[in-house]
Amino acid sequence: MSTLKTGKVKTTTIADELDTESTAVTNVINGSAKVWVNFNGTGTVAIRRGFNVSSITDNGTGNYTVNFTTAMVDADYCFQGSSINVSTSTASFVVQAHTIAGVTTSSVRIINSYGTSGSTGVGARDTEILNVAIFS
Repeated sequence: MSTLKTGKVKTTTIADELDTESTAVTNVINGSAKVWVNFNGTGTVAIRRGFNVSSITDNGTGNYTVNFTTAMVDADYCFQGSSINVSTSTASFVVQAHTIAGVTTSSVRIINSYGTSGSTGVGARDTEILNVAIFS
């Protein structure tokens, strides 16, 4: 196997080595997560794995800020999140943007909220595993 070293490769299509599947380069560039993180939201908040995340700020119960290493071009990105408590097998959580003011080019502030069985109440809660992904 040889190694090709270059500063930039320009192409319109990427294909597998057998040329049986291919996609436009714009699908890869525009469809890839620009930020993603899996972190512990209980006790001392800690990043398990991530991409383009410099740190997580714990703002209080179930309230976190995901700080980006490299800023987004604007604050009109798509934000997705999920969470679960493994020890209690509770997965009825919804991760949501805190407020419009909590969505900036350099971070997103999130609230991890939940509803209990048989209850209409929703509240913030720390969670063992939180996942956030951002597409732009």
